Amino acid sequence: MFGMSIDQEVFVQQVLNGLTIGGYLALIALGYTMVYGIIELINFAHGDLFAFGFLFSLTLFEYFNPAAPLTGADLYLLLPFILLITMAVTGGLNVVIDQIAYRPLRSAPRLAPLLTAVGMSFALEAIFAIWKGATQIAYPRYFPTKDVFREWFDLEPVIIFFTTKDVFLLSVTIPLMIVLALFIDRTRIGKAMRACAQDREAAAMMGINVNRIISMTFFVGGALAGAAGLIWGLYINSGRFLMGFEAGLMAFTAAVLGGIGNIRGAVMGSFIIGMLKALSDGYIGGEWSRAIIFGILILLLVFRPSGILGSTQSIEKV
Repeated sequence: MFGMSIDQEVFVQQVLNGLTIGGYLALIALGYTMVYGIIELINFAHGDLFAFGFLFSLTLFEYFNPAAPLTGADLYLLLPFILLITMAVTGGLNVVIDQIAYRPLRSAPRLAPLLTAVGMSFALEAIFAIWKGATQIAYPRYFPTKDVFREWFDLEPVIIFFTTKDVFLLSVTIPLMIVLALFIDRTRIGKAMRACAQDREAAAMMGINVNRIISMTFFVGGALAGAAGLIWGLYINSGRFLMGFEAGLMAFTAAVLGGIGNIRGAVMGSFIIGMLKALSDGYIGGEWSRAIIFGILILLLVFRPSGILGSTQSIEKV
């Protein structure tokens, strides 16, 4: 491609891998940072909502049983329908978790809801193992394995590294992040979320229903995690009941790296983590990736505890 050497082509491919990893991590990290921005809770069960999105969307695909690869109405109607249903159900599940496990502990010491979140995570993982089994789960390959762009367009030198799955992932994750940013910045509910993030007591005195806003925050965060689960299934074609633990840990790390409670920081941190993981996997070895990522995180927190963009800007905390 354009006279690139093999090493240069490998580097470009790893950068693309980093973008795709960062894309789905950002959807999970946004849920972490939104909830923390309002109630200062690290919802350790959030990663398991990502796993639920994977499992629930797989169940829907099994029910409708479309032919693989997806074409025609299955691609343009059924796939968006399953995505929306998955987001709605996952968001609803997150609201239920909040009502059952977290809302009664709003005024409790911080350790109580934190331990409850850990317990909820273990409970969800046990339910997933019973539901789909404790073994690796195959997700049908609903997208072509080859790059169909080479057949559709005479643009091979430009998009040789992009596959249909790459385009799908980026075409879903980036618009969702843009819509979320517009929702937070420009809608009344978004303004109420920012107000609650700045000062819940003052927001309540101004007539904002704080509990309703918190529930909405849990719904939006859960919906994004559900979308990430479906995207992972279509992109990786494999998962298991514990998949939410590692993905959630990486997304939480991304949120902290960018500045916990900061939406733009969560997105930035996710793409940084995605790039670090992809380049480490490609040039150092996958076994070193976690050590490198968490080592960098520790160093950053030592010298800049608030993260890259900081976590104290009230207008961006939600």
